[in-house]
Amino acid sequence: MGSTTVGLLHPGEMGSAVGACARARGARVLWVGEGRSERTRERADAAGLEDAKTLAALIAASEVILSICPPRFAMNVARAVAAHRFAGLYMDANAVAPATAREIGAIVEQAGAAFVDGGIVGQPPHGQGTARLYLSGREAGRVANLFGSGNLEAITLNERPGAASALKMAYAAYSKGSSALLIAIRALAVREGVDEALLGEWERSQPGLCARSEQAVRNNARKAWRYVEEMEEIAASFEDAGLPGGFHQAAAEIYRGMERYKDTAVPPSVAEVVTSLAKSGLS
Repeated sequence: MGSTTVGLLHPGEMGSAVGACARARGARVLWVGEGRSERTRERADAAGLEDAKTLAALIAASEVILSICPPRFAMNVARAVAAHRFAGLYMDANAVAPATAREIGAIVEQAGAAFVDGGIVGQPPHGQGTARLYLSGREAGRVANLFGSGNLEAITLNERPGAASALKMAYAAYSKGSSALLIAIRALAVREGVDEALLGEWERSQPGLCARSEQAVRNNARKAWRYVEEMEEIAASFEDAGLPGGFHQAAAEIYRGMERYKDTAVPPSVAEVVTSLAKSGLS
């Protein structure tokens, strides 16, 4: 796959690391610098990505397009690519519901592209063992070959679009959903004046849960803004399966209440976050 030209839309923290993995396997990786921030440009430069300047130029040069962006933009990115009649291989690896993934697939396939559904689990793949890219669709193997045995482990599930997104939704439903639940529980305890007593009981009957609740705040406060729409997509996934989605709608509200900590220089303290949520009431 050394001669493959890949278009990456758009190189955020995760996307730039994925692009670097494809480059390490010999692919040429393009991105669109037009209208992007200096911070994004720095990430792209650090990953060795080439600026195609415009979307039209990227699409014209690319055999494979990888869409890795916040969930709110996934559909519009697909529509923009389809408008240029891209006829190569399009992979959406965004945190979206299976139904959303299939709708994205229909958009790009109607324009002539082949579609692969992707779901990334883990942290940006700067080293081996930190992330897995789950893939589904008839051409999933072609995307897997872009990454080989490098830092991003590619795992092909089946030929059914939506399967990779379903796995991503199920995984994040617990990992990020349980963190939101722990944060909400701590906020409730603070609001009612029993936080210290709760932590004491957890130490006695639920060893390790105190530390997990602290980590839930520390690890997620500055990234909470990213998770709001992901929780909403998870809720939609549950509802599409005939299951209640209310829990993850509530998780979205917890993370929405933490959006103020985006890009703060120093992570907020646990006490600051849970006290803020307790006072706001999220109403």
